[in-house]
Amino acid sequence: MAAITSQPVVSAKLPGWIAPLAILIIAFAVVPFIGSSYLIEALLLPFLALSLAGVGLNLLTGYAGQVSLGSAAFMAVGAFAAFNFNLRVEGLPLLVSIALAGGITAAVGIVFGLPSLRLRGFYLAVSTLAAQFFVQWALTKFGWFSNDDPSGVIDAPKLAIAGIDFDSSTGRYYFSLIVVTVLTFFAWRIASSQTGRNFIAIRDNETAARIIGVPVLRTKLLAFALSSFIIGIAGALWAFAYLRTVEPAGFNLDRSFQILFIIIIGGLATIRGAFLGAALMVVFPVVLSRVGSFLLGDLFDSGVLDMSQRIVIGTLIIVFLILEPDGLAALGRRLTGRFRPSTPEPVG
Repeated sequence: MAAITSQPVVSAKLPGWIAPLAILIIAFAVVPFIGSSYLIEALLLPFLALSLAGVGLNLLTGYAGQVSLGSAAFMAVGAFAAFNFNLRVEGLPLLVSIALAGGITAAVGIVFGLPSLRLRGFYLAVSTLAAQFFVQWALTKFGWFSNDDPSGVIDAPKLAIAGIDFDSSTGRYYFSLIVVTVLTFFAWRIASSQTGRNFIAIRDNETAARIIGVPVLRTKLLAFALSSFIIGIAGALWAFAYLRTVEPAGFNLDRSFQILFIIIIGGLATIRGAFLGAALMVVFPVVLSRVGSFLLGDLFDSGVLDMSQRIVIGTLIIVFLILEPDGLAALGRRLTGRFRPSTPEPVG
């Protein structure tokens, strides 16, 4: 009687670049044609800017293990620096203004990253609050930054590159999407390189990293510089592409906590987590507002909405930290793994 040979089952795994490519095709070729102005203005533009800020903070906190509560300050530096470069340097292309603003933000990030050479954990997080308070104070105190506007408000310049107008809602969406795509790929390359491995080594065990030859001090400052560069450009997108007008108070401590919550809920040390966390942060208030208005009517005003949002977001953070520390990214991996089709592998 012939023996029955068992055939082990293996998962059919697609290449890792398939999903990002499909998302990019939909984002570039489908969404602008089927999305309404409300979808672009109220959801997609803030989602892109906050996602990019989350990517920048994840390089610093998720990969390098350096906790920062000053992300909104770096967004403010990027926004106001881009505004001043565009205003005061005649003939300077807008993209160059934004890139230079990212460079200025990186320099500021290095300055406020210097305490990381001595401090860690909670003490470093508290020290980064200096950036938050100092930057907001400076932008309010010195009128030069806002072109001497009495209220400190800056207005976005017209978005035009090489004669192409990006000032419409769809144009601003394309502009933001291109910038976010390029910088996300840049961040992914950093995370996948030796620099990213040095970040992780310092995060996991700084003493062991120093023993195996990782230049700890230089790597920490590099993490602050790269993170601040990306967050600064996210601030320029927030001001120029989304709000179109912004004041220093728009980059307050609440904004810093929002970005930190994005990477905690989305998942630390993963680029994908920044986008998942930002999607939840942007969509959740809209859903909560609709549900609350449906259930409570006029009783569910803006004050109740704001308090409800804080309570639910706080609860979600506690739940994720206890049950799923790796955030939505890990949860998504498990769900896709559970429903991934399997194919038998023939045994020779």
